[in-house]
Amino acid sequence: MRSAAVGGLPRPSHGDEVRWPRGALTIVVRRCMQPECPRYHVAYRPEEEGRWALPHGEFGLEVIALIGSFRFREHRSVPEMHRALLARGVSITERSVTNLMQRYEELVALRVTDHERIKARLQKQGRVILAIDGLQPDVGHEVLWVVRDCLSEEILLARPRLRSSQGDLTTLLTEVKEQLKQLEVAVTGVISDGQETIGSAVAFVFPKVPHQLCQFHYLKDAVDPLYEADRHAKTQLKTHVRGVRPLERALEERSDPEAEAIRGYCLAVRSALTDDGRPPLEASGLKLYERISALVTSLTRVS
Repeated sequence: MRSAAVGGLPRPSHGDEVRWPRGALTIVVRRCMQPECPRYHVAYRPEEEGRWALPHGEFGLEVIALIGSFRFREHRSVPEMHRALLARGVSITERSVTNLMQRYEELVALRVTDHERIKARLQKQGRVILAIDGLQPDVGHEVLWVVRDCLSEEILLARPRLRSSQGDLTTLLTEVKEQLKQLEVAVTGVISDGQETIGSAVAFVFPKVPHQLCQFHYLKDAVDPLYEADRHAKTQLKTHVRGVRPLERALEERSDPEAEAIRGYCLAVRSALTDDGRPPLEASGLKLYERISALVTSLTRVS
């Protein structure tokens, strides 16, 4: 009998019982030790292992899910994710972080394309509220149009298009309408931004379905003037806090308490400059002003 572990922990080569640190999961892999047995040395793994780790994987699904959250919700880079995992006690290399990020993308793709699961969920739900939007990574590239159900949060259709004419969008919405018609699922609402071609396509394909503009786009358009003023204020603030690097160079050979305190203030300034807000609900200029004001207050108190 041999034991293996998931969650990024090492695998022992032998032993009847293995006790890992608190929070780890031990998986027992059994092998027949009788040479005359036709299943000699063939591994019998627990049926529930697939709920915790991918086949031949050294890290559990919880680590893959965490990396996916770091990458696509918090937009962290691979080095940043690597440091965050090390801080949590997961022994992992940057290359493994990249590989697990790819595994996460593959798992998401499998779930999104699981038509039988989506079919059963929509039929049980009985109705959908469609959201349509186009994503363009770079100017001049194809626009990825995505049609999603707001209730189940399932993606119903995703197609790249070079053009965004009313005819192209009408074709996409008609395809979604036919799919839902076969499932006998009703469309009770449509949400989009204020793009004229989208409105015309929705009115043509779903003439009797209520069409509402996205509240996020409403809010974003409303605060555009404030966002531009905030961005300009942030640019002006940055001009007043330059010169951190020369101070850090001057302290390279010093290790006294005063030098350590100055390094801490320099690091705080760097962090404040790179910590952007998320418009329209977070104003990065105001956030920078508040953090710089707190630093000034602290420096004044120290002096």
